[in-house]
Amino acid sequence: MKIDVLTLFPDMFSAVMSESMMWKAREHGLLEFEVHDIRDHAGNKQRKVDDSPYGGGGGMILKADVLTRAIEAVRQHDETPVILMSPQGRVLTHRVAAELSQCERLILVCGHYEGVDERARQLAINDEISIGDYVLTGGELAALVLIDAVVRLIPGVLGAEGAQHRDSHADGLLEGPHYTRPSEFRGLRVPAVLTSGHHAEVDRWRRRQALKRTWERRPDLLEKAVLSEEDRAYLSQLKDEAGD
Repeated sequence: MKIDVLTLFPDMFSAVMSESMMWKAREHGLLEFEVHDIRDHAGNKQRKVDDSPYGGGGGMILKADVLTRAIEAVRQHDETPVILMSPQGRVLTHRVAAELSQCERLILVCGHYEGVDERARQLAINDEISIGDYVLTGGELAALVLIDAVVRLIPGVLGAEGAQHRDSHADGLLEGPHYTRPSEFRGLRVPAVLTSGHHAEVDRWRRRQALKRTWERRPDLLEKAVLSEEDRAYLSQLKDEAGD
C-alpha cells in the first residue's frame, strides 16, 4: 500500500512512522509512506496557507486554492481516495479500517486551524473520517490513528498470522482476557483451560470470554454481532446470573 499525507506539520510523522509495526511494514516493502508539506503549494513568498473567514467569526481557514493544488499535485488525476481527517466525517471503525486496507493507495489530508474552505472539499476531497466525537488541534494525530488501524490489517505486517482477525471489534466483539508466564502471580492463576492443551475447549473459552466482556462493557455491540445459538444461550445465562 502507498499512503500519502498532506500536512502543515510533516515532522509530526517521522518518529511514529519509523518505529515498531510501521518500520516493519516499510522495511519489508509492504508500505510506502510519503509526507507532503501543504505550504509548498502556497504560491507566495510568505508560504501563507490560511485566511480569515468570510462573514466573520474566529479562527483561520485553510485556503481552497492552496489545498486543492496540493492535493492535485499528489493525486495526479487517478482514482485514489482523498480522505480529509475531520470531526464531521464518518466514524473510524474496524469495518472502515478493513475497507481502506483493500486500497492500493490512500491520500490523507490533515486540516488545521478552524477548518478548510468548503470549495476544497467539493473539488478535491471524496471522503471524510473522524476518530471520535471530539475536536483536535489538527488532523495529524487522527491521521496517525487511521494509518495504524489500516496498516496492521495488511497481510504480512503483524507477526502472528491472522492475529488481526482476533482483535477486538474484528468479529463485532471485544477481545477476552490474555495471559502469559508466570502461571501464578500474587495469588492469581492462569485459567486451567489455557494450559490444558485442548484446543477446542480453549476456543470455546475464548469465545465465551469475548461474549462476556462485550456484554459487560459494550452491550451495544451485541446488537450487530453475528451470534450463534450457543452464543445466545450463553448470553442468556449471563443475564440470568446477573438477575436481569
